[in-house]
Amino acid sequence: MGIGELARRTGVSERSLRYYEQQGLLTAERTPGGQRRYPERAVHRVVRVQELFAAGLCSSKIAELLPGLGDADGGPSAATPALLGQLAVERARLDRMIAELRANREVLDQVIDAAAERTRPPAD
Repeated sequence: MGIGELARRTGVSERSLRYYEQQGLLTAERTPGGQRRYPERAVHRVVRVQELFAAGLCSSKIAELLPGLGDADGGPSAATPALLGQLAVERARLDRMIAELRANREVLDQVIDAAAERTRPPAD
């Protein structure tokens, strides 16, 4: 499939797909005319890359992790101890971020409650 079809099927811009290729996250064959041609499994690969970006990983970390995350059909592959350790570090980072966001939301809830209390008319 061409880059336009891959972009349509994944919801990822052509520019992003070219970036993924530059970063080693995605590979394409080239036609004699120089056009990119992607295999069907590229759809899953792009979705996986998007998930990892959404989890907060940078492109270099994704490139390092992708080979151990699954086969061309998206199934799990054997994970190395190093890969498992890296994923555990990333998960711990996300857990810290979630805890901070919960604490921030609690502070905001307290401010909202206090402000709402001051704006209520006195009870008769």
